[in-house]
Amino acid sequence: MSTRILIVDDEANIRRMVGALLKSEAFEVSEAANGNAGLLAIPDVRPDIILLDLMMPPGPDGLATLERIRSGDRDIPVIMMSGKAQLADAVRAVQAGAFQFLEKPLAPESLLVAVRSAEAVVRTQAENRALRQALGPQPSLVGSSPAIEKLRVLIAQVAPTDARVLILGESGSGKELVANAIHRFSPRAREAFVSVNCAAIPRDLVESEMFGHERGAFTGATDRRIGRFELADGGTLFLDEIGDLQLEAQAKLLRVLESGEIQRIGAERSQRVNIRALAATNRRLETAVANGLFREDLYFRLNVFPIEVPPLRDRLGDIPELVEHLAARLRPRNPPHFNADALAALARHSWPGNVRELANIVERLTIVGGDEVTGDLVPRVLSRTAAAPASSPTAGDASAFVENGKGLTDRLDDTERELITSAMAAANGNIAEAARLLKTDRGNLYRRMRRLGIRGGGE
Repeated sequence: MSTRILIVDDEANIRRMVGALLKSEAFEVSEAANGNAGLLAIPDVRPDIILLDLMMPPGPDGLATLERIRSGDRDIPVIMMSGKAQLADAVRAVQAGAFQFLEKPLAPESLLVAVRSAEAVVRTQAENRALRQALGPQPSLVGSSPAIEKLRVLIAQVAPTDARVLILGESGSGKELVANAIHRFSPRAREAFVSVNCAAIPRDLVESEMFGHERGAFTGATDRRIGRFELADGGTLFLDEIGDLQLEAQAKLLRVLESGEIQRIGAERSQRVNIRALAATNRRLETAVANGLFREDLYFRLNVFPIEVPPLRDRLGDIPELVEHLAARLRPRNPPHFNADALAALARHSWPGNVRELANIVERLTIVGGDEVTGDLVPRVLSRTAAAPASSPTAGDASAFVENGKGLTDRLDDTERELITSAMAAANGNIAEAARLLKTDRGNLYRRMRRLGIRGGGE
């Protein structure tokens, strides 16, 4: 289906020329001669994008029309146009929610660039709506322990504000759920919630991923890319694993948070964005600051309202509710029943991987246990097979120091391969998280995986 564009301008020549240009680019075009006509046309035309003139005597001018459009539908990108505007008019238009402001006479290339940018936003909004509908109800915090109730109180306190929140907690404890809850209970709930995993972005692509780039900005930039900040404009940007962001990228992030402006790579001008920033990490950022690994000024910018997500071992009383929730999510029509012995056995585990680990174990138990999961099954699933310790070899027994013809180097490689494979499995294939489990850095883990022939982490 073609993108529908409504042109609202009191000059017939402008409507005709702009309409012809857009139709030649396969857009579906409708016209309105003034603000009132444009407002009346919106329900019938259902435009994806509106081109709106600023000066349209004698009826409502473009700013008044824009305000009425925004009161009825906040999602339609509106591109303002004017040949007599002052800088103050452009600022007012952007503050009122205009997507972009173009000066007349309109350059065809500039007009098409603006329209294509708006079209990309429209497409993303549609994809987000479809994804939310496909996913069904948003995930929520499950449990009624004192620790989780305290967490809900903190979320209720900070969600209605625009304060930045730093969410702290171990891997798998539910930091993204907390960020999602803050967004859903905020005034920005109708706008986008955009999540970016800072640990997963290659160093040379951080700026492009965050701020976007223009076509031809660098080798391989065959199309314009809208960055995460721009996608989150008006809504919430969740910076997950912020502690893994490189120092150079931290400086650029700080500048955007302070100025409220981004500039795509290759763009001539910067543009303002209105986002609420939430960040999360399982690292102690104050320690990273002391070690010169994290900028102190960025830390203070993000740490306006810290929230600590409790590990699962501190809220074991929530396990029955969590298990019921997870089992129902796996098999909505016929969830398995975990008897009291099974729940008690689960509550005795230390859960180093927190709720993420519990979800994996519940899925495994659901597969092997069928409709009824009993207490004797849980330890078998939780336990790991361990070889019986061999008796100590003597110096004279050379064969005891080799196994299947393998010497020290090969056996060490086997042990390392097994450790890395187990860590990658526990981290669900996330290189950064596996590196933390192994207490090494991500680059070292990549090198070791390549040397041992282990694939993973996007390779």
